Amino acid sequence: MNSITRTDFKFENQISKYSGKVRDVYNIDNKYLVMVASDRLSAFDVVLPKGIPYKGQILNQIACKMLNETSHIVKNWLIDSPDPNVSIGQICKPFKIEMVIRGYLSGHAARLYNSGIRQICGINMAEGMVENDKFNTPIITPTTKAINGQHDEDISKDDLLNKNIVSREDYKILEDYTYKLFSEGSRIANKQGLILVDTKYEFGKNSSGDIILIDEIHTPDSSRYFYLDSYKKLQSSGATQKQLSKEFVRQWLISKGFQGKEGENIPEMSSDYIKEVSERYIELYEKITGSKFVKSETSDIQSRIQFNVNSYFKSK
Repeated sequence: MNSITRTDFKFENQISKYSGKVRDVYNIDNKYLVMVASDRLSAFDVVLPKGIPYKGQILNQIACKMLNETSHIVKNWLIDSPDPNVSIGQICKPFKIEMVIRGYLSGHAARLYNSGIRQICGINMAEGMVENDKFNTPIITPTTKAINGQHDEDISKDDLLNKNIVSREDYKILEDYTYKLFSEGSRIANKQGLILVDTKYEFGKNSSGDIILIDEIHTPDSSRYFYLDSYKKLQSSGATQKQLSKEFVRQWLISKGFQGKEGENIPEMSSDYIKEVSERYIELYEKITGSKFVKSETSDIQSRIQFNVNSYFKSK
């Protein structure tokens, strides 16, 4: 199966290109961003060597759907999606943080808790909790944006404000939007028989100075989901929660002795495992959106994207 792990497009009026862990972002005439969702797979802030077929399409199409379904809460950067792997939107100046919000003691928070730590980002976590227990109220645990391969780092609200990373006035708005988006995301998830466990949002300011939502939202790369119908029974019995997220990839890596730490070697991903991961992502798509996944043409993904993006701008 074909996948796209690197891009080097030369779009008309292209000014620059930036590559993130998963997405390649092209600046067009300082007016538009062309965001190409690749099939790269990252975990523990490390990009794994092999791509996952259809992953980029899945992430892009979930993100577009969720951005459209939450635009009544906060305006977002998205203008259009002319290709299954591509979003085109307005240029913004991003805040240098990710607004992570957690409804449950899972993932990174659970790993800290299980190591004996009872505070995350300046927020106290109650004694006596069990992994995947629900917090009394969702907690916001911001992280700084990783630069040049560095790891994202937890940071408290007080530190963000004291270091002038975000102004007090802007942070209040980011906080409000984060709670509202998580509430709406939870409602959408419940409708699909899921629980939105935790997620992250990124924001920026557009040319008018308005704070808007950017990047992806509510995808399995940025979010964790549990199944609603089995959550209580599994939790009360101490069993592992069945979940929809890329946590299954993290757990596979952990089982192979890799957590992104210095000196650790990335384990080899066999063709069978890559196919399994691709199938899991398709399952995620269908469960999260409630729609059947339609595979895009992958015989020449690069040419397809080049043609569709060029055609979009020519029609403008």
